Amino acid sequence: MTRALIVVDVQRDFCEGGNVPVGGGADRARAIAELIQGPERGSWTRVIATRDHHIDPGDHFSKHPDFDHSFPVHCVAGSDGSEFHSAFAPAVAAGAVDEVFFKGAHSASKSGFEGFSEDGTPLADWLHDRGVDAVDVVGIATDHCVKATALDAVRAGFATRVLLDYTAGVAPHTTAAAITELTEAGVELAGSPVVKANA
Repeated sequence: MTRALIVVDVQRDFCEGGNVPVGGGADRARAIAELIQGPERGSWTRVIATRDHHIDPGDHFSKHPDFDHSFPVHCVAGSDGSEFHSAFAPAVAAGAVDEVFFKGAHSASKSGFEGFSEDGTPLADWLHDRGVDAVDVVGIATDHCVKATALDAVRAGFATRVLLDYTAGVAPHTTAAAITELTEAGVELAGSPVVKANA
């Protein structure tokens, strides 16, 4: 199989100190940076990263969020919070990431497969064009955008695996539910989920 790594939303607003922080996010940012710059990088023919890039996402932003469909304002295009976390950004700058996909300009867009490269290419098309037929998924958060990305990867025909050691979940119960949903969808799981107290 030709395998790619999808790094989901390792952005400042999703790590400690951000607008919608996930406990352990900064640690996962560092771990993922080490992963894609170390010897394991040879496991993937391509490494891509996704970014929330909200301009006007409608009711995805709320003053009274339910933390499922609606959230506090986060990852607004051009804001500091939308940037890659400082532990991960240098790996991107050094060329360890082949392409970045932006999602959610005018919608919630939890899945990386709703994202587009700067030239407007959808993620699935970009991967298919490069002969990729299997993906590994890591990033933030296990129970939201990582889950949505992995489920869409299966729907798009990719053999899909989530590397749980390189994800951060929001809460134990939602992470457990996400793992069940992923398993039932045929997603392979490797490692153990990282769930810490909310940042």
